[in-house]
Amino acid sequence: MTRVVLVHGIAQQLNGPETIAEAWLPCLNDGLALSGVGTLPRDDISVAFYGDLFRRPGHRGLGEPPLDASDVEPGLEHELLLSWWEAAAAADTRVPGPDATGRLRTPRVVQRALNALSHSAFFAGLAESAMIGSARQVRSYFTEPEVRRAAGERLARSVTGETVVIVAHSLGSVVAYETLCAHPQWQDLTLITLGSPLAVRGLVFDRLRPAPHGGTARWPVPLKRWINIADHGDAVALIKELAPSFGTRIQDQTVNNGAHAHDVRPYLTARETGLALAKALGRAVRS
Repeated sequence: MTRVVLVHGIAQQLNGPETIAEAWLPCLNDGLALSGVGTLPRDDISVAFYGDLFRRPGHRGLGEPPLDASDVEPGLEHELLLSWWEAAAAADTRVPGPDATGRLRTPRVVQRALNALSHSAFFAGLAESAMIGSARQVRSYFTEPEVRRAAGERLARSVTGETVVIVAHSLGSVVAYETLCAHPQWQDLTLITLGSPLAVRGLVFDRLRPAPHGGTARWPVPLKRWINIADHGDAVALIKELAPSFGTRIQDQTVNNGAHAHDVRPYLTARETGLALAKALGRAVRS
């Protein structure tokens, strides 16, 4: 019985639905516990997994082929990296901004962005190749119709007559929004978005389907409730409030995820997420 559908974000191509479910379920239950309600059994959740759509084919050698600054494509990949850089620098004093000078300055602006992002809370510890790969997945979703279609189909197959809530992280919130808009026959669902980039103009918002009109995006017909949760330091969720772009019925909330602003785990363990999930499931919460 799938009551809760989970939609992951970027950089999950080497995982799978069971791996993600195993990682997310304890975190969800920790958030529910902070709300004073019982836990979810494994049978109550399913994962709309689409990460394999971004997995590269095999090649000679170990691991995935590395990417460097020269592999960043102009347009969306380039602009995403620069926007993440600006947001990370604004939120974290350890991250040199685009106007910073000194030893991190290089002739290539993309290389400067990658160097700076390596000091940020979200990208710390990630190789350049992984950062570029994250931007590339967003670009692939918006520019490769077969990827976009397949991701939406994965989510549509996961939603059943028993589903009451969709929990979507990062790029998964884009998949969730577009799929909900494409299925107006679904009814009475709750959407919980975590670290969502949906309202980022130019990069995400203006590329949505259906296309926004007059600066406002369409409200998905199946939704009776939409709770959006973002950390102030989340460089991927550049615009923390979705209500101005998607309608005042959205409940925008902020959380503090500590050093890992975009990591899904602290989003899931937050009491705010637990409260939203508990209410969607019709459970009484502790005041």
